[in-house]
Amino acid sequence: MSSLAATLGLRALPSPYSTPNFAPAYLSFHFVFAYCVLAPRHLKQIYGIDHNVSPREDLSRYGDAAVKSGKISQGLLNMMRRNESTQANSVENYILFVGAMSFASFAGVKRESINRAGLVYTISRVVYGSVYILVDQPAWSFLRSAAWWGGNISCLWLMRKAGKKLGA
Repeated sequence: MSSLAATLGLRALPSPYSTPNFAPAYLSFHFVFAYCVLAPRHLKQIYGIDHNVSPREDLSRYGDAAVKSGKISQGLLNMMRRNESTQANSVENYILFVGAMSFASFAGVKRESINRAGLVYTISRVVYGSVYILVDQPAWSFLRSAAWWGGNISCLWLMRKAGKKLGA
């Protein structure tokens, strides 16, 4: 029976098997995570302040009025605003992840290394998104910063490995 590490592609499989490159799976997951799971429209639709004509303006245009009317609380409005920021950052950060995974795959970096970086990035981004949306206390918000750096460092580490491989 193979180990969990081998199943996740973090360790080489014994011959004659080869370790799969999970980069396409990680890239697909993070696209769906950034564009669908973290989409701020979900909460806006649940609480009835979603306007499809110009949804990017919903919170700035209708948020304070929804709080004043008692439709939502100020805390919920703040969480919705953090959700918008989380999603924007995840979309922005996705390009770094795509570049790192693609560059490493093209350069021939070991699949175990690619999979390891993908797993670290995934854990970091899920923690980042959760903390950003749910935590409103300044002391705990530093977890978000740590998670952000964890994801970025995994990408930079992977690009460094790819650069060494191409320079060899």
